[in-house]
Amino acid sequence: MTTPPRILITGAAARVGRATALELARRGMDLILTYRSSRKACLETAGLCREIAGHDIDVQTLELHLESESSVLEACEEILRIGVDGVVHNASEYHRTPLDDLDFTTLDRLVRVNSTAPLVISAKLAPALRNSRLEGGGAIIFLGDIHAMGGPRREYSGYLASKGALQRVVESLALELAPEIRVNGIAPGVVAFAEGEMSPEQEKAYVSRIPLARSGTLHEAGSSVAWLLLDATYVTGDVIRLCGGRSLT
Repeated sequence: MTTPPRILITGAAARVGRATALELARRGMDLILTYRSSRKACLETAGLCREIAGHDIDVQTLELHLESESSVLEACEEILRIGVDGVVHNASEYHRTPLDDLDFTTLDRLVRVNSTAPLVISAKLAPALRNSRLEGGGAIIFLGDIHAMGGPRREYSGYLASKGALQRVVESLALELAPEIRVNGIAPGVVAFAEGEMSPEQEKAYVSRIPLARSGTLHEAGSSVAWLLLDATYVTGDVIRLCGGRSLT
């Protein structure tokens, strides 16, 4: 029996990471799921993936601290030992950064977690991805943010600076890693409102500016990642806006 391709998903404990893992499990992929502190939730994701696939896939979990150079390098060594055919950079740090509170430490951490570590991981895993068993060759997907591509939100300058770099990373890696490895990104708008981030009134006001008149869903996000990763074999260097048209308003 042929061993399925194996996909790394960072930050797979919840939300888009979990939705992506479940969709890839439906597609029969073996998985490496990482977490920083949510070990229990990540194990739950792994269990759900096995159930969906009828226990016919191998799902491993791995602790990964993107802010730590040693953790990133150790994780890359372990991932290379296990083997990897595709990567989904989902994990990120997200919080407000009011200008009055912004400092080097906060900004350095945001950039390291959201931009630097994913770039380093991609570079370290590239040799394995060049020999990927995926039909279209190796693939790397970065999760960005629609507001880092235009229409920024107030009090998020540090976060948006760290996410804004990903578009250049996608384009640069797409050139450097072609033709064996495709590199793309997805920039979601709201696919699930973060608990406590907005009041009901603020959520309603945000949705009122979306041409499709609703927020997205986690399933739509996971399905979009899976499409770019597995099916879009003639797409590289692109960042898809998954926002219901929000970027147009």
